[in-house]
Formats: sequence, structure tokens, C-alpha cells
Amino acid sequence: MRKALKKLIILPLAWSSLALLGSFLFLISFLPKTFGGRYYHYMGRLWCRIFVHGLDVDLKLVHRNSKPIPDHYILIANHPSAFEDFALPALFDIYPLAKSGVRHWFLLGRISEFAGVIFVERDDADSRHMALQSLVDAARSGKNMAIFPEGGCKGRNIYERFHTGAFEVSLRTGLPILPVYLHYIDQDTFEWTTQTLVQKLWQIFRSDNDQVDYYVHDVLEPSQFSDKQQYAEYAHDLFLRWQALYNDTE
Repeated sequence: MRKALKKLIILPLAWSSLALLGSFLFLISFLPKTFGGRYYHYMGRLWCRIFVHGLDVDLKLVHRNSKPIPDHYILIANHPSAFEDFALPALFDIYPLAKSGVRHWFLLGRISEFAGVIFVERDDADSRHMALQSLVDAARSGKNMAIFPEGGCKGRNIYERFHTGAFEVSLRTGLPILPVYLHYIDQDTFEWTTQTLVQKLWQIFRSDNDQVDYYVHDVLEPSQFSDKQQYAEYAHDLFLRWQALYNDTE
């Protein structure tokens, strides 16, 4: 009965709301930047929350942190899927760093840019330097940044190393790192490999195992580390440990 109610009422309502709010956000994005700001950012987060419901995913935020989450932080996470591009903003008040190609996505690219997403061309040193400075400036202005230190969507297993950008921003601004481990029960469906974004989202929508757990851990304080490389390696080791732990509990 509950599943039937969801298919007949909740999902159609979610997709109708997505279309209306998405169209509104898209139209506003053609206005001068002064029409953006925090209210547009919050509407973008609302759109992401509705999208999670529209994909029919059972998303849970699991607190494994023993200390309260600070008001101001830099969020880092592993990046196995396309789903977290929508799920993390749905759960956290963050401004993400994204690859430059996202800027050209239909509808989403324009909305993301207007909402304050920072873009980087990963193979261009000048672009990486500009993105790093933009992240520092945004963090100092009071925004919470979100960075995938693997340097892109690397699949279900933690990549061999973490890039140091997030950790350099933390050291330069004094902001703590908030590590969030993303765990998908149905890894075969959620892992993003060669599919287009639309194909991957359709796979997710059709999954019979829609459980997704995002594990929040205690923040890492920059004062504990002497340089960005040590900082990155320590965080990488933590994610490897969490990967072994959460995969063993499936």
C-alpha cells in the first residue's frame, strides 16, 4: 500500500515540483548576478532535496561524529556516483567545487553557476590555481565549501591518493575539514563509469535497493598538521579505513 501510494502520488508530485522549481531557477539565472545570492542558493538546495525524493532514493545521514558539526567547515567526501552531486547539497549548506564540464550541462550547468558553484579545469594548472584562490576567498567570506579530494568521480573504491587542494584551503583559512564517507548499498547501480548522466540517474531511479548512507565523522583541525601533504595522506588513510569498515557491514 505504501509503495503504491508513493508511485501514484508522491513521485508524480515530486517530479512536478522539480519541473516548476527548475524552470523558475533557470529563468532567474538569466538575470544579473545581483538577483542571485543566498535565497537562490537555498532554492537550489530545495530543488536538490526534491530531486532525491524524485529518484526514489532512501538517503540517510548517519552521525558517527562525537563532536558537534561546526557552523563553518570544508566538506570532503569520496566520489563514486553522480548522485552525490545532488544529495550533498540537499543535506549540507555547501558550495561545491565542480569540473568545468558541469558548466555546460543543460539546465543544471546554468543553475549551478548562478548558485555559486566554483568550476575548475583539472588538467589546466592556471585554472586549478584560480579555483584554489576562489575557494579560499569563498571560505573566508563565510561559505562552506565541498571538495572531492579524489579529483573526480573515481568509482566505488577510494582512489590511490587525495589531491591537496582542500587541505591547502583548510590550512590557509584555519577552517576544519568535515569528512563524509558516502556508502551505496547497491554499488553496481550507483557507481558512475561510462554512462551519461541521464543514463546513470535512470539506473538509480529503477534500482530495487535504494538505501544510501552518508556517514559524518569528526572534523579534522588544520592545527594538527604541519603541511598539506601530511594532511591529505592522513585523510586518505581514514577513508580507506571507513571503506573497509562499511563494506564489511553490508
